[in-house]
Amino acid sequence: MTTLPQPATRPANPRFSSGPTTKRPGWTLEALSDAFLGRSHRAKGGKAKLKQAIEETRALLGVPEDYQIGIVPASDTGAVEMALWSMLGARGVDVLAWESFGAGWVTDIVKQLKLEDVRVLEAPYGEIVDLADVDFSRDVVFTWNGTTSGVKVPDGDWIAQDREGLTICDATSAAFAQKLAFDKLDVVTFSWQKVLGGEAQHGMLILSPRAVERLESYSPAWPLPKIFRMVKGGKLNAEIFEGATINTPSMLAVEDYLDALAWARSIGGLEKLIARADANTAAIAAWVEATPWVDFLAKDPALRSNTSVCLKIVDPAVTALSEAEQAAFAKALTARLEAQGVAFDIGAYRDAPPGLRIWCGGTVETSDIEALTPWLDWAFAEEMNAARKAA
Repeated sequence: MTTLPQPATRPANPRFSSGPTTKRPGWTLEALSDAFLGRSHRAKGGKAKLKQAIEETRALLGVPEDYQIGIVPASDTGAVEMALWSMLGARGVDVLAWESFGAGWVTDIVKQLKLEDVRVLEAPYGEIVDLADVDFSRDVVFTWNGTTSGVKVPDGDWIAQDREGLTICDATSAAFAQKLAFDKLDVVTFSWQKVLGGEAQHGMLILSPRAVERLESYSPAWPLPKIFRMVKGGKLNAEIFEGATINTPSMLAVEDYLDALAWARSIGGLEKLIARADANTAAIAAWVEATPWVDFLAKDPALRSNTSVCLKIVDPAVTALSEAEQAAFAKALTARLEAQGVAFDIGAYRDAPPGLRIWCGGTVETSDIEALTPWLDWAFAEEMNAARKAA
């Protein structure tokens, strides 16, 4: 029986949730004091705030000037659904899935839209599909970073520059932490509560000129609800992409997003955000390398996420258990850490294999990751001892 003393150092910020993620360092409610509250979002001041959010997003992410950026309802899910329901059906579709959200888009396309010419390319958790199999004469739907699997695409080199179909990319846990190949992407979506630690319920929808052309030239066979409609009189409703949102946004959440963007600029922009996420993930990797009871869920180091880092427990005493027993062990381990106020919300996603999921995006401090890892060892030892006593 191994007994480890409780580590002397605790993470200053125990918030390692994969969404909503932790606020930027130094955040307080005072950051929202300039929010445009109690007024119409369509008033001059409200539209100015929304337009500012769009333009600062463009500048920070390096979105091309001829791409449209809109703030849309219902978080990243709403943004993806708008694209799927408005654009698919014009040609065949390849939909790629290697985690739960990608699997959700498969369900929408196959069972809800009921498209007939669909190829589903799937891989189990921890792996990715063979990207050479993707057919770019068709529309392609995929997640850039698998939030629930810790697996990402390596880059945009696999995407054909001369593609005939559209590429529709759910980038919600990749934007602001990984370089997105916008020249290869026609639709990009993300939400504020992921890498920048913003508030939920608002999605960002980025459209290439090719995506706009699809919207203006193709009308789907099914009716579209109001919050999905991006075309008016056969032309893109440009107002949506200039700050006139389809429905009423939270101006408090908008102010919070503006604060996060300002912080990102102040530390050095996108390159620094990526570097911070990489440093956090490197700290996890160094610990994993030295720790026999844990490993990355993603098998290929080149495909490992630097934001939603997913880990599996590989100790033989645990892997010999049933999946339900493994899940109970991992849950007890994370509950022990939460009870100590050391780490909140680091259990694996409910549809993923049992294990841990530690957010390493840019709003997390590397010192907190380094303080966390000894506590993970402590909690594992405590849980193993508890299991032996119970046996």
